Amino acid sequence: MFSRITGIGSFLPGEPVSNDDLAQRGIETSDEWVASRTGIRFRHLAENGEAASDLAFEASRRALTAAGIEASDVDLILVATSTPDFIFPSTACLLQSKLGNRGATAFDIQAVCSGFVYALTVADKFICSGSHRRALVVGAEVFSRILDWSDRATCVLFGDGAGAVVLEASERPGILATALHADGAYHGILSVPGSVCGGKVVGDPFLRMDGQAVFKFAVRVLAEVAEECCQAAGVAPAGIDWLIPHQANVRILEATAKRMKLPMGKVVVTVDRHGNTSAASVPLALDEAVRDGRIHAGHKVMLEGVGGGFTWGAVLFEL
Repeated sequence: MFSRITGIGSFLPGEPVSNDDLAQRGIETSDEWVASRTGIRFRHLAENGEAASDLAFEASRRALTAAGIEASDVDLILVATSTPDFIFPSTACLLQSKLGNRGATAFDIQAVCSGFVYALTVADKFICSGSHRRALVVGAEVFSRILDWSDRATCVLFGDGAGAVVLEASERPGILATALHADGAYHGILSVPGSVCGGKVVGDPFLRMDGQAVFKFAVRVLAEVAEECCQAAGVAPAGIDWLIPHQANVRILEATAKRMKLPMGKVVVTVDRHGNTSAASVPLALDEAVRDGRIHAGHKVMLEGVGGGFTWGAVLFEL
């Protein structure tokens, strides 16, 4: 038994917000400052009251339509998010309710920017075990809720959005190989070091990051895990048609492609228009590249994520 991606969908809230728009809102920044360091020019920000499950619902609805199935046909719902609607119930259960599905296994996965790759890997294992037939795998984030808008080093980097895929059991391979890793010793270089206790926030409730340390770590592990995935699948890196890394910084994408000896023409880049949408970035980029015709049936695609924890992983699949 194998698993194959049969439907893809995504959703971005509101209108694009440019770097100049942020500057006009009083943030000490400029288009030149942000774009030259990160490649980011736009991002989307959710409205007040618009939650991760709302974005997940829109992306999921589109993925289900693309797959030609109903929500009731799904027996596994996984949502990768670091910005859930509530402490509990899970965003996956809230999404399940909005979709009108009853009885499917549903839970969240928290691996920050690696979340979608982790969730897709978990769904593949469920399907390959024979216990489930159809999975809805979603990455959904509203990172704008955990940003310190006075910290220009971080607040300009992130955006909100959601992406989803339908993964179905198949007699022919779709997911070719997966690899997941984590090293908690690096937890301090990217975190939200706060919590709720007794109805009050304890610690710092905003995202904090050591940008240089994250950059060095991300470039190294993304190249390593891609090579690991290729070896497991028996596919040479040159045989990859498209690389879709986590969209955090265009310099990380360029450095990863260079280490893998892949031309940038094979790398899907959306960070310039979406910013860093954490667990949503990979499925957002995948959906865009499928919709515009770059990725089509028969292509081998490498998905990669790296995020706070630190976590990292890759999935190699054939569409």
